[in-house]
Amino acid sequence: MGPDQALLYIVATPIGNLADMVPRAVEVLQCADLVAAEDTRHSQRLFSHFNIDTPLMAYHDHSDNKRSSQILHRLEQGQTVALISDAGTPLISDPGYRLVREAREKGIRVVPIPGACAFVAALSAAGLPSDRFSFEGFLPAKAGPRERVLQELAGDTRTLVFYEAPHRVADTLDTMAEVFGAEREAVIARELSKAFETFQLMPLGELASWVRSDSNQQRGEIVLLVRGAERRRDSELDDEAQRVMSILLAELPPKKAAAIAAEITGVNKKVLYNWSLQQK
Repeated sequence: MGPDQALLYIVATPIGNLADMVPRAVEVLQCADLVAAEDTRHSQRLFSHFNIDTPLMAYHDHSDNKRSSQILHRLEQGQTVALISDAGTPLISDPGYRLVREAREKGIRVVPIPGACAFVAALSAAGLPSDRFSFEGFLPAKAGPRERVLQELAGDTRTLVFYEAPHRVADTLDTMAEVFGAEREAVIARELSKAFETFQLMPLGELASWVRSDSNQQRGEIVLLVRGAERRRDSELDDEAQRVMSILLAELPPKKAAAIAAEITGVNKKVLYNWSLQQK
């Protein structure tokens, strides 16, 4: 195999049920010259189940440059390397970005092998709007930064999707209820494709209490999904935007007032202008 045939495969692996492994993924892992894995010990169970004996090398985005260089060197020699994470699709809140970027910069072909992805599986079965969504991955571990991130997302009208660690999920739901409002709908999707798979849809306040009351819900792999904020009709402005517009309209024509108010409030100037016309 010549250097122009070098391939870096990004291979999705099961998030729980090994029967979800796609045949193409098995074939790629069996035929690759090397598999770069987030945790070689964890991946050995998968390899044993599918009779894969390809050499494994540990790799994650915090690996030293020497490890990345070793993988890239083998690719440049024309070898085939497959990248896998502990579970699901690599690079989705998992390692691999740096290696993929460097491979592309060197002209090496990068090929995805689609398969399981926890947040996609959760979104498909959650019962929340899925036409527009935002995958936010893991929130900050500390309470202060976590709350600040959630405050920034409070007005987002898309369904919000998060991963969360079991020991933090109860605290995170409490904070979500405080920031987003206790009545905002949310779903906990836990242990997807495994024996104790759970989906629970409730208002955030109730969901937070439900999780705290059952320690079993604070175990395993967890996806949290929160319904987006209600869309504001063009004719509606919050109190602060109305206050700013009222002050400016006392001195300026509507068009100019709307342009300045848009800079101050972040509200679309057309919405502000239309509101000003309705006040006459």
